[in-house]
Amino acid sequence: MLQEICIKNFENSVGGIQDIHLCFQQFGQAARLAPVVLINHALTGNSQITGENGWWGGIVGPGKTIDTDLYSVIAFNIPGNGFSGKKEDLIENYKDFRLRDVAQLQALALEQLRIDNLFAIIGGSVGGALAWELAALKPGLAENIIPIATDYKATDWVLANCKVQAQILNNSACPVKDARMHAMTFYRTPQSLTKKFNRSREEVKPCYKVEGWLQYHGDKLEGRFQLASYKLMNHLLTTIDISNGSGNYLEAAKKIEGDIHIITVNSDWFFLAEENWETYVELSLVKPNVRIHEIKSVHGHDAFLIENAQLARFLKPVFRTNKLANETSKVLDPKIGYLQ
Repeated sequence: MLQEICIKNFENSVGGIQDIHLCFQQFGQAARLAPVVLINHALTGNSQITGENGWWGGIVGPGKTIDTDLYSVIAFNIPGNGFSGKKEDLIENYKDFRLRDVAQLQALALEQLRIDNLFAIIGGSVGGALAWELAALKPGLAENIIPIATDYKATDWVLANCKVQAQILNNSACPVKDARMHAMTFYRTPQSLTKKFNRSREEVKPCYKVEGWLQYHGDKLEGRFQLASYKLMNHLLTTIDISNGSGNYLEAAKKIEGDIHIITVNSDWFFLAEENWETYVELSLVKPNVRIHEIKSVHGHDAFLIENAQLARFLKPVFRTNKLANETSKVLDPKIGYLQ
């Protein structure tokens, strides 16, 4: 069920003040009874992370890696992503907002929900960058920070691709469709497309299957995503910066108290693995509780949505540790513990 919190008189990064409606969904146990996991969605995602039509059902759900029988899982929609279906919730002044503003909105919403501790913040792509931002804003909030296929800064490569996306969104006759088709070419890799299609042709349409695949993804997104939402989300990608403008990313990252588990993709052409490894090496010199794992895949950036088995292998030790603690508590005293 979609729920809503209104953040009154929110002041964004440029000083603008407006009411922001933050929609979210909660899955699994009640927040007062179980460890809370905050999951952030990617650019075209939403709060429907599990259940029917859930975009991360392979990872989240009863008996899954993030087990909703054991955890309280919360997913906020990034304001303006259009999932509420209300036109008034769209953000037309999207350039006034930074990803840090979204992190601030999440922090305020958690306060309203009386949640002052998270077992984990996790997300992929821009959702993972949002996990970095929230952890930097509230260093003691989460026990585990798990950014996947992302970075704590917008690199020149990300800025360049987002600029092309912005040009398409502002100038194309079919902006959402065309921007999505372009995006799919850097969410995947040449090897991924060769493996999937190998220059095969459509049986009915006079085109290559890879062309039909791009058309399909463009049409599908055009049918469910609004132009204002795409412009906002693309813009937010360009504002990833946990240093809050100082450029000292390591200084911001080392203040995060929780364990950091970086998960990268070896073939990611959007958020490069080498950037993540550089972050890990430099951060590990000043912060002991940081780890890195690498998904091996030909599928590029989208591997974090495709390679569920590998991702689950990296996540299970984090979430299994808490499961064992809960089971121990139940044995010691059945009247206490998260599962009562």
